[in-house]
Amino acid sequence: MAGIILDFEKPIIELERKIEEMRELSAADGIDLNQEIERLGEKLNKSIEKIYSNLSRWQRVQLARHPNRPYTMDYVDRIASDFIELHGDRYFADDKAIIAGLATIEGRKIVIIGHQKGKNTKDNIYRNFGMPHPEGYRKALRVMKLAEKFNKPIVSLIDTPGAYPGIGAEERGQAEAIANNLFEMSKLRVPVLIIIIGEGASGGALGIGVGDRILLLENTWYSVISPEGCASILYRDAGKAPIAAEAMKVTSMDLKNLGIADEIISEPSGGAHRNYDKMAEILKDVILRNLDDLQKIPINELVEKRIAKYSKMGSWDE
Repeated sequence: MAGIILDFEKPIIELERKIEEMRELSAADGIDLNQEIERLGEKLNKSIEKIYSNLSRWQRVQLARHPNRPYTMDYVDRIASDFIELHGDRYFADDKAIIAGLATIEGRKIVIIGHQKGKNTKDNIYRNFGMPHPEGYRKALRVMKLAEKFNKPIVSLIDTPGAYPGIGAEERGQAEAIANNLFEMSKLRVPVLIIIIGEGASGGALGIGVGDRILLLENTWYSVISPEGCASILYRDAGKAPIAAEAMKVTSMDLKNLGIADEIISEPSGGAHRNYDKMAEILKDVILRNLDDLQKIPINELVEKRIAKYSKMGSWDE
């Protein structure tokens, strides 16, 4: 996984390797290459700025799925001084694709819910590639109800290719579990902050995605269906996903323009996967700032605004 490089990242990686080789050569042979290293460093910075400021929608979808991108627990480990994970839905099992628990950030007690993918094949199988079963959504709701009971704000971190579509999941009520979460989250009497940190696909994302504010990291996407799924339906060819992504307008910028996203969170130069610590620092500041704002709003007004927010989404013709 660590060696995966996207096509548009190759010029950047090549420059970084050249710089590293020069540093090693300079250290080993005592040759002064500082001037050349500095020149390549400037070229690297310009390349990063040029490439990442002109990404297509499909390239941003690829970045959102980057296997080296930080996942929920990568952020929790960096922004929370403690985290107590809670397990199980009290009905069937503990779904490893969703983590949920109590956390402390800068002395503030909150509840964190989030999808969790794996960093390698074994871990991905354990986490079911971030695709929750119904028990995952029921676990999330159980923990959200605890947050409501003890008056703690909720932060939901979304990163999933979708809810698991297997027969067992359907038999155990996948659609009902998601639908019930939508209903219950719409009226939770605590602030709910939604942040898309990777990919947000369909009901799998929305099942823990109803809140007072929707924030997206810069290189993320959020849609009712994946570009591949859309291409398979419309063009009978999943290979036309790049075309579908352009038509669907799935990126953070698109969603901001459509009035769905409330804020776009800037990522470190080159994307979140290139600097975990910096991205976590940015995310922590954004979380605290938004929770400060939301907790100033009377709870009845907050719930009314939340319901109105989702009622206004979309457009239609009669």
